Amino acid sequence: MIKAGTQRSLGLPSAEARLRFDTELHEVGGGPRRRLLMVDDEPAFELSFFCGTCPFLFRRLEGAREKLSLEGVQERLTGALDDPDAGGVIDAFGTLLPRGEYLPLLLDVKPRLVVPGKDGDYFSGEQVATWGVDQFWGLPEYPHTPYYRTFETAVDADTHLYEFVVPMVPPTWNERERVEEYVALMGQGTVPTAVAISTLDVCEPAVGMPIDHYQHWGLTHFLLDGHHKLEAASTVGRPVRILSLMALSEGLAAADDCARLPFLRALPFSARASSS
Repeated sequence: MIKAGTQRSLGLPSAEARLRFDTELHEVGGGPRRRLLMVDDEPAFELSFFCGTCPFLFRRLEGAREKLSLEGVQERLTGALDDPDAGGVIDAFGTLLPRGEYLPLLLDVKPRLVVPGKDGDYFSGEQVATWGVDQFWGLPEYPHTPYYRTFETAVDADTHLYEFVVPMVPPTWNERERVEEYVALMGQGTVPTAVAISTLDVCEPAVGMPIDHYQHWGLTHFLLDGHHKLEAASTVGRPVRILSLMALSEGLAAADDCARLPFLRALPFSARASSS
């Protein structure tokens, strides 16, 4: 299921929002600038580098250490939201976000938990097939967090969309009893709803570098609410619904690319066939 809502302005001035996007120097006095997702004025995730030819990235930092659930909307999120313009829920989470233009999307996903370096890891799999390992470290990019893979499909012959759900804290921090509660609800047919702020990064390596040259579209949902729900769904192979608040001006993608997401997310799942 995929439903797109109406693009709308949300959020608070950056100085007042708990989440905001920013840039920062690697080192005092110099070094390349990092794109960051900030939580409470602390770097929570490093994001794909500005150049567009560097590998796609989300990397958990020390500032990602708490969930951002809101008590007043939990009852509405226990089951499946049906309206991507659900005003009360969107307005509530809008109080956490930086001021900007957002596209609400409702997505049904079956999440698969991935541990970096293990089976199914994008960063040591598909990304290495395109960019190779990091030239300095001699290793794949490392996101410093388990994450969920949910969907992928071909945009065209030379472009592939990969979707990820990234928790603010690792699943090992979740309360076991709450995870089991959602496992039981899902066993009864309930499809609960999680909430995320999302970005689209379009990354393509420089000519002559890769083994398998194509453009990677990284659709990343940074989880605000629903950490227990995602773990439960991954554990038992059940669907969960995500209310994605797509930040239209914060990713490395053109407006036309973002506008294609509802269509692309409605396509069948299709894994990338490597040309190597």
